[in-house]
Amino acid sequence: MATMDSSHTLLGLLGTGSGYGYDLKHDYDRHFGAEKPLAFGQVYATLARLMKHGFIALLGDEAGGGPDRKRYEITPAGRAELEQWLFSADTPSPALQSNLFAKTIIALLLDDDAARLLDLQRAEHLARMRELTRRKLGADLATVLVLDHALFHIEADLRWIELTSARLGELRAEVAR
Repeated sequence: MATMDSSHTLLGLLGTGSGYGYDLKHDYDRHFGAEKPLAFGQVYATLARLMKHGFIALLGDEAGGGPDRKRYEITPAGRAELEQWLFSADTPSPALQSNLFAKTIIALLLDDDAARLLDLQRAEHLARMRELTRRKLGADLATVLVLDHALFHIEADLRWIELTSARLGELRAEVAR
């Protein structure tokens, strides 16, 4: 699963109208940061990079109670970049081998208990599914959809764990060759 692209996401938020870095950080966290809020330093570093590439422009500084507030807006080049990103399909899981796969093979190579490893991972996945399912209760639709996305990925992992558990003897023989 690809990680979320905070540069393009911030660019998209600016596509809704000009804004300050502080407000962009809070909008990002409200929509996307439930699991991992964006650090202020990352916001300002990203805005500087977007400006360098000509995707956003500085509208000006405003004095406030603290440091001057800078207001940003998206440029035509930024809108083109945003559209390119928005309508480019993401590659589903570019890595064909996961950490869990590597652990399974290493356990077999070490003649260790790969079934125990898979059982522990299954239990961890099921616990995470229960937690995410609880979080769906009373949540808004956007949150439910994010949680469903995560749940479907966990379900796929569980299917892989079940399949691998069922074929562990065959895999053990293949690894031993």
